[in-house]
Amino acid sequence: MNSIPSIISRHQEFFTAGHTRSIKARLDALRNVKQAIKTYEADVLSALYQDLHKSEHEAYMTEIGIVLKEISFVMKRLRKWAKPKKVKTPLTHIGSQSVMIPEPYGTVLVIAPWNYPFQLALSPLIGAIAAGNTVIVKPSEYTPAVSAVLSSIIRDVFPSGYVTLVEGGPDTSTALLKQPFDYIFFTGSVSVGKIVMEAAAKQLIPVTLELGGKSPCIVHKDADIKLAAKRIVFGKFTNAGQTCIAPDYLVVHEEIKSEFVKEMKHIIGEFFGHQPELNPAYGKIVSERHFQRLIGFLNDGIPLTGGKADHKHHKIAPTILDQVKDEAPVMQEEIFGPIFPLFTYRSTDEVIAMVNARPKPLALYLFTNHKTAEQHILENISFGGGCINDTLMHAATPYLPFGGVGESGIGRYHGFDSFNTFTHKKSILKQTNRFDLAFRYPSSKIGLRLIRKLLK
Repeated sequence: MNSIPSIISRHQEFFTAGHTRSIKARLDALRNVKQAIKTYEADVLSALYQDLHKSEHEAYMTEIGIVLKEISFVMKRLRKWAKPKKVKTPLTHIGSQSVMIPEPYGTVLVIAPWNYPFQLALSPLIGAIAAGNTVIVKPSEYTPAVSAVLSSIIRDVFPSGYVTLVEGGPDTSTALLKQPFDYIFFTGSVSVGKIVMEAAAKQLIPVTLELGGKSPCIVHKDADIKLAAKRIVFGKFTNAGQTCIAPDYLVVHEEIKSEFVKEMKHIIGEFFGHQPELNPAYGKIVSERHFQRLIGFLNDGIPLTGGKADHKHHKIAPTILDQVKDEAPVMQEEIFGPIFPLFTYRSTDEVIAMVNARPKPLALYLFTNHKTAEQHILENISFGGGCINDTLMHAATPYLPFGGVGESGIGRYHGFDSFNTFTHKKSILKQTNRFDLAFRYPSSKIGLRLIRKLLK
């Protein structure tokens, strides 16, 4: 295999030659990616089951379908997004025109995670290609089957120097981060995100960091209990809880705790059966190391349901943990698994204080029909994005930008924001030669008086 520096050099040459600049080339590339996904659909589904035991229903909904929709959305709007945009010019610049010209950064690096290995590799790739960049994609070593299919798709679609998939472990990522990329897009944990940002800072490379954190799910006393339970179980236990925007802990009003837990137990059984850990359509934990970490969390409270595991296949039943102490290990880091600590509250001020005592989360979910409670919580808690009376779905619309704040991330993407993330806006002032504003020059006798009037 070619060395990493030689791969980067080839991509830089491809970009410099202008092969990615035209809108036609970008649209052709996106169209070819879409067709390749359809061609390889069965292989993608098989790989996702092999790596994560994702059912066909879940795999298509959360991985394949969402990527296809993103491509269609971007292709329909790309010509408009890529046009130079005229903006207003102030009185001090009379006679001139101002324009912003979108241009690609150059050669960019996309580091993808293992939890949604297909979607989270291709979704940022779509934005990078739409913006006119060449791209290096580094998938996770934890999902080798998906990486193999991605490699086949990329080889089929892109010529050498346009898009390359580079496989390997942490050593490969470290080597990539030493290269002179023009932009880095990383999805993963907070701890690794800090390493990526430190490496980028040494070369002043701009970054987008899609991280995570402990995303709260708040259920107010007026919530529709049956519907809320169904949507929360879906959001928490999809992909066996290995979702960066999954509800991380549950905060239920004390008046409805018993009824709500009873309904959640019913929905878990309805979705996954009475022994979810033995259900072949229920997701597995990605590795032995991740599995053992989650098993340790089961001792941090009293299971109201679940708590069982299939050690052979790395599966843990959907578990609701009660009597969890705030200082317990399960509350000190993002869980990233099917374990759900449960807390209660009396007032919205109490739950606001509880959430704000932690770093700003990537997502927040609130179930209520009470407009005052909704407004109070939204105004007083900072988080990346979220839903009222639902979970996860804010990340599935291309009209809403997706990203974190504080420790949960830097930057955002999806839809226009994907194109915007990988685009530099070059600001240009076109000045007239028909006349000249002499007051700006030091020889002008009335210059200062005019400048004082104009610049105030």
